[in-house]
Amino acid sequence: MDIKELRDYCLSKNGVTEGFPFDENVLVFKVGGKMFLLAPLDSALQMNVKCDPELAMQLREQYPEIQPGYHMNKKLWNTVELTGSLTRKQILEFIDHSYNLIVSGLPKSLQAELQNN
Repeated sequence: MDIKELRDYCLSKNGVTEGFPFDENVLVFKVGGKMFLLAPLDSALQMNVKCDPELAMQLREQYPEIQPGYHMNKKLWNTVELTGSLTRKQILEFIDHSYNLIVSGLPKSLQAELQNN
C-alpha cells in the first residue's frame, strides 16, 4: 500500500476530512472533527491509528511492525509500519477499526448523519 491508496481509502469513508494541523509533513484524517489516522510524509510509510487498548496490546505482541503510537497516547494508539509484511486486508481492517472507534464516540445525531451519507 502506498500513501495515495491509503489517502483514497480514508477519504472514501463517510464524513472524512484531511489536513495538516501540525505541519506540512503529517497528513491527518478526521471524522466529526476527531483524528482517526495520521501518516507522516517525510519518513517510511507508516500510520498511527486508534485502537481498543486490549486489541492494541495483542497486535503489538503478534506483529513486530506494530508499536505503541509514536507521539500519541500509547494505550490507545498504534503506529503501524507499512513495510509490506502486513496484508492489504489487515491494514484496511486497522483503518476501519480506528474510524469506527471514533464514530462510536461521536454524538448520536452526528453518527446518524454519517450513516445517512
